[in-house]
Amino acid sequence: MKAKEIQDLIDFISNSGLAEVKIETDEFKLSIKKHSEAPIRVESTVAAAPAPAPAPSPAPAAAAASSSEPKEDTSKYVEIKSPMIGTFYRTPNPDTDPFVSVGDSVTKGQTVCIIEAMKLFNEIESEVSGKIVKVLVENSQPVEYDQPLFLVDPAG
Repeated sequence: MKAKEIQDLIDFISNSGLAEVKIETDEFKLSIKKHSEAPIRVESTVAAAPAPAPAPSPAPAAAAASSSEPKEDTSKYVEIKSPMIGTFYRTPNPDTDPFVSVGDSVTKGQTVCIIEAMKLFNEIESEVSGKIVKVLVENSQPVEYDQPLFLVDPAG
């Protein structure tokens, strides 16, 4: 793995919201941990350039929820979840409309968004037919594996 590839990986991970990542192959071991006192380690059987430390990311703002607001009952909805870590996009490109919006009907197998991972754009398809009730992620935001992206009313 080249120094540029390692830097790109570190930048991607620092923007993804993950706290720790470990990658191990026959050639090297890579361990990246955010907000840690321990330095980044790269162990390799081939010569590898030292990995630069990732820029510290700002602490996430705590969401203040008002206790007087009633909670919406989401138990009847089905979640469309992210099958991977990456960056969430609602549109195929910046000049087009979103794949789906709140109120739209979707069918099983219909593309609902794109997740970019390692410069690859992956179309995410709905696993359920129904009506989009809520979009849970903002456009261009990092998402984690199994993170809910949409709420779908299967009765809709």
